[in-house]
Amino acid sequence: MHKLFSIFGNPVSHSRSPLMHNSVFKNLHYNACYTRTLLKDGNKLKETFFSLGLSGANVTVPHKESAYAACDEVRGFAKKIGVVNTLINENGKLIGYNTDADGFMYAISEFKNIKEILVFGAGGTAKALVQKFLDEGLHVTVLNRSKARLSYFEKLNCKCYTWENFQPDTYDLLVNTTSAGLKDDNLPAPKEIIKTALQNTRYVADAIYGRTTPFLQLAMEKGLTCKDGADMLLGQGVLANELFCNFELDKEAITKEMQKSFFY
Repeated sequence: MHKLFSIFGNPVSHSRSPLMHNSVFKNLHYNACYTRTLLKDGNKLKETFFSLGLSGANVTVPHKESAYAACDEVRGFAKKIGVVNTLINENGKLIGYNTDADGFMYAISEFKNIKEILVFGAGGTAKALVQKFLDEGLHVTVLNRSKARLSYFEKLNCKCYTWENFQPDTYDLLVNTTSAGLKDDNLPAPKEIIKTALQNTRYVADAIYGRTTPFLQLAMEKGLTCKDGADMLLGQGVLANELFCNFELDKEAITKEMQKSFFY
């Protein structure tokens, strides 16, 4: 039976997910196809999913929390954080998972002795990563433009700041989870704050991939060890593909085919 998968997001035209998953399906002879769906209204996610006849989907900004709400059942880590980035059609029921956090841990595995992390942003990706960091026993500070979204992280006993009251510390890793720099030249916080933070860290990671964001550019100028979101994308993509194919394909083979797709 031919299976159809998609990625939901707004914007979504930049997404490499179709290349990654189709590379696996084609080269490992799995009867499936993966496409993109521009979704403007997150509340229409469920009806759109079923009207397209999908077997599964990935979800990117800004719909990861809407995806959680749309599910009939949420499993594993996604349940803990209320954020879903992978959907499976299981006998007409929408099942939600989150592969972002494990994908990110895979991406930063070469960064050594991480204890203190500063996260920019307070959306769905931040929720996933912060919870994972805390589970790993790391200390997390969250910085966001407005106060409203910070209450979630305050309950987790993270240090929380807005741009107005930020008090810099020393960090091992800075992580941008915002969409600043995806389609523009914005920074995830005012330049002075970013510059101060960059002077007090060893590693920098950006969840955005496919371009050097202004944030990463500043980090590179400082000579810091940097990563864009490509490895995170690969890590979460491999885990999502295993779910899509019901663990019928070899994980190493999936990883190999996905890595190749980055050079297309």
